Amino acid sequence: MNAHLEMTASWMRHLAIAFAIAASVVLPARAAELVQPRQLVVDASLPEARREAQILAARRYDSFWNTGEEQFATDALAPDFMDRTLPPGRAQGVAGPLAASKFVRTAIPDLTCEIEQMIVAGDHVVTHLHFRGHFTGRFREAQGNGEAIDFIATDIYRIANGRIAENWHLEDNLTLLQQLGQIAK
Repeated sequence: MNAHLEMTASWMRHLAIAFAIAASVVLPARAAELVQPRQLVVDASLPEARREAQILAARRYDSFWNTGEEQFATDALAPDFMDRTLPPGRAQGVAGPLAASKFVRTAIPDLTCEIEQMIVAGDHVVTHLHFRGHFTGRFREAQGNGEAIDFIATDIYRIANGRIAENWHLEDNLTLLQQLGQIAK
């Protein structure tokens, strides 16, 4: 009996060590890559698990805009994701934001995105985003010369089953196009 208990205890220690390694090495490194909101406002009536899932989906999607890493977008967006303010020429669904990010990063390779404010209420998350970078690539016929890029956007996400099902978004495209030299200031 003691040999069986010792073997079980040894197995449990090995399992605990494996989980500790996975938790300390893999999970925080991945979680550390997600952008954090500067200000977080949360509906206190939401159950904790739902609230955390909604915040995680929004942080993943906003981290996609911060890094261009497609895995963040595919982890955040529902397979049947709908862009409710779809710009002309952009594909509906997950493919749309993936293509948009590549297009923008052609002009602004160092584009970053910060979450200035995140508001979580009901099944919606609203994020006020701040984008920065330098126009060093190409946009349409224009070649950048390192011009500073600094504009804002607001997104409204509807979250279902821990993923973004719908998005309504508004970007300050006037400022962006001025900074890209497409419209006179």
